[in-house]
Amino acid sequence: MQSLILFVAQGFGAGRIPIAPGTFGSLVGLLWFFLLVQTHSFWWYAAGMLFGLVVSVWLSGRAERILNQTDPGSIVIDEIAAMPLCFVWWMGTLCFHEGRCLLPREFLEGNNRWRLLIIFVLFRFFDIVKPWPIGRLQKLPSGWGVTADDVLAAIYVAALSAIPQFWSRVT
Repeated sequence: MQSLILFVAQGFGAGRIPIAPGTFGSLVGLLWFFLLVQTHSFWWYAAGMLFGLVVSVWLSGRAERILNQTDPGSIVIDEIAAMPLCFVWWMGTLCFHEGRCLLPREFLEGNNRWRLLIIFVLFRFFDIVKPWPIGRLQKLPSGWGVTADDVLAAIYVAALSAIPQFWSRVT
């Protein structure tokens, strides 16, 4: 059971990559995002996103105890779970204001691919730099500390994506 917990907490192996495990975990997070988009429903997307965050807290705490380390770099389930949160404003805007949710392939077409890339890069920036108060959240106990900083980084990205002037400059 411990091997399974570590395998999932380490992003199905992505966290074991010696260079930039968080970035590789975030790439797996994009796959999680695309899987949630397949539901074609903002509410199912949101439910899956919340489920992933709860699982991240639990698995991260268990993995820390197994590895006997606080927030080891190999644990990337937090990046995976937080990635869909980066896109929540965009998804909500598409589903509610434009009347339909995009298909996964549509996120990779035209200007959408640039938005996707910018959101990904911004998430990695906030996760690495950890501007206030993101870094302080890592001090929370167990899996909460592992996951909470990524959640706030994703909220920062979602908030930036909500600024209409931001997207008007991108497109």
